[in-house]
Amino acid sequence: MAEQRGRLAGKNAIITGAAGGIGLETAILFAREGANVLLSDISGPALEKALTKLKEMAPNACKIDTKITDVSKEPDVKAMVEHVDSWGGMDVIFNNAGIMHADDADSIDTPEKIWDLTQAINVKGVWFGSKYAVLSLRKHGKKKGSIINTASVVALVGSATPQLAYTASKGAVLALTRELAICHAREGFRFNALCPAPLNTPLLQDWLGDDAAKRSRREVHFPTGRFGEAIEQAQAVLFLASDESNFVNGTDFVVDGGMTRCYITPEGPPTEPPKNNAR
Repeated sequence: MAEQRGRLAGKNAIITGAAGGIGLETAILFAREGANVLLSDISGPALEKALTKLKEMAPNACKIDTKITDVSKEPDVKAMVEHVDSWGGMDVIFNNAGIMHADDADSIDTPEKIWDLTQAINVKGVWFGSKYAVLSLRKHGKKKGSIINTASVVALVGSATPQLAYTASKGAVLALTRELAICHAREGFRFNALCPAPLNTPLLQDWLGDDAAKRSRREVHFPTGRFGEAIEQAQAVLFLASDESNFVNGTDFVVDGGMTRCYITPEGPPTEPPKNNAR
């Protein structure tokens, strides 16, 4: 086993939704920073591909493993956390697994089954992950732990295109995270919600598809003129997981390139800086 060095040296971490996007980029960063990492996802083949990439990108990684998990099922989440109990207990969990279904629409056209599926994965999955994280931290007598839950900027400002179930689920993640942060602060367990802007990930690209109008409605909101990248979110997660953020608790940690702070005209944000009219 490689010697553990880095910002997460000696920490045991679980990442759900780790087969791609933010989850995989975070797993790679965690491994590079000395953590023992359990990659969790619902797809076994996707996990194997992710594991291969992690080994290529972090050849000096310490302990890494995979666990097929449906986060909407409590026994699966319990088994996932217990897997890391055998390593000495978890220190960090990134509850990142989530879905944005193509049939998610407005109040009229969103099917009930899509609403229920989205809430089960995006909200219940975060609750289960948080529940068993706390039980593990207590079981192993940990004096601190970091739980990071993936929310979204749409929970703060609403979505440019209708996705009712997804937006509602991410609002619930924010509320859940704040409540958990208060409940467990005296135990040393920190809860923070990552709020990404729309990113250049397979999840979003699949949702946008070839719909040019839908894509334009998204891109126009970025003062940077581009979607964010998964690695930019992973770097924020690394900070929240590390001891550098020991006094960061209960936050809506927004990483959006200024999207939620930008007033958007129908033409979008300015593409050129204003001229200097100073006299």
